[in-house]
Amino acid sequence: MKTYTNLTTRAESRTLQVLLIVVSIALGWILLPFYETIMWGAIIALMFKPLHRRLLVALSHRRTLAALLTLLIVVTVVILPFVLLTAALAREVTVIYAQLQSGELNPSVYFRGIFNALPDWISALLARFGLGNFDVLQYRLGTALTQGSQFIATKALSIGQNAFEFIASLFVTLYLAFFLIRDGDFMAHAIRRMIPLAPAHKLELFGKFATVIRATVKGNLLVAAVQGALGGLAFWFLGISGALLWAVFMAFCSLVPAVGAGLIWLPVAIYFFVTGVVWKGVALTAFGLLVIGLIDNLLRPLLVGKDTRMPDYLVMLTTLGGMVVFGINGFVLGPMIAAMFLAVWHIHGSTRTELAPPTGIEPISSA
Repeated sequence: MKTYTNLTTRAESRTLQVLLIVVSIALGWILLPFYETIMWGAIIALMFKPLHRRLLVALSHRRTLAALLTLLIVVTVVILPFVLLTAALAREVTVIYAQLQSGELNPSVYFRGIFNALPDWISALLARFGLGNFDVLQYRLGTALTQGSQFIATKALSIGQNAFEFIASLFVTLYLAFFLIRDGDFMAHAIRRMIPLAPAHKLELFGKFATVIRATVKGNLLVAAVQGALGGLAFWFLGISGALLWAVFMAFCSLVPAVGAGLIWLPVAIYFFVTGVVWKGVALTAFGLLVIGLIDNLLRPLLVGKDTRMPDYLVMLTTLGGMVVFGINGFVLGPMIAAMFLAVWHIHGSTRTELAPPTGIEPISSA
């Protein structure tokens, strides 16, 4: 009878585990279209949780009011500037596209100046690849630029056409963030209680998760914003049109460690050197290396690598890989997955060490 009861209990346990896996996969499948909304709602709640705790104490632990005030600060400090920047960027992209279409902005003039100023050995190298004739090169560049400008204009137009979708997604993100800010501690406690791990291991996993999210978002976004702003100011000072657009491009490229904003300012500096505007080339190169590059070398390891306790090369590889797999959200998801991978393997190794018999002592045989 006892054996039958044990078998029944084990069967029920296995059935329950299978059901848990099935319903978890089903729920994940349903929520998959909203993973970006859920992710950023959780990130907002996690990033502003310390502020919410201070407001909670100041407001005599009125959780709803403290969460509302926290969300209002998020909207004022983060969301509103982002929306204004997006609107200004869309306007600037539309103006640049109109200038390209009207001929007011003619990139072929700039390319011809670069082509005529090229050294002989570069001209011979281009001729070897069938690019020695500028008219052929201009046709290919013109086709690529036309396609690129049409793509940019289409994206700018789609931003306006999908304004309702963006606003709805933003509303859902903030709505979710409100409840996560207000009730996040209870949710985290419930999740910790259901995970079948030792309390120390649970603490390590949740601590690593929160640390990596905060460090990655805070570090990468801060570095990107500072580098983009400084690069945009440098372009504006040097009289380069579309400084805001270039600033956004530099901020986006800054999310990639090591390479960063140099993908934008370095070709422009080379253009200045080739076309004979040496002082602008020297100024932009010096500013890019000594100011923009120094910020990346100082702030990123301090804010990202130091807090996550991951090597710089691993942060770079997982950021790049994450962006390839998940798009722009990969700069958060890539390092987070890597950090959780390291944490789980560390827990696995420590658990095996605890269970292993001491060295030199034979395990007691059951015989």
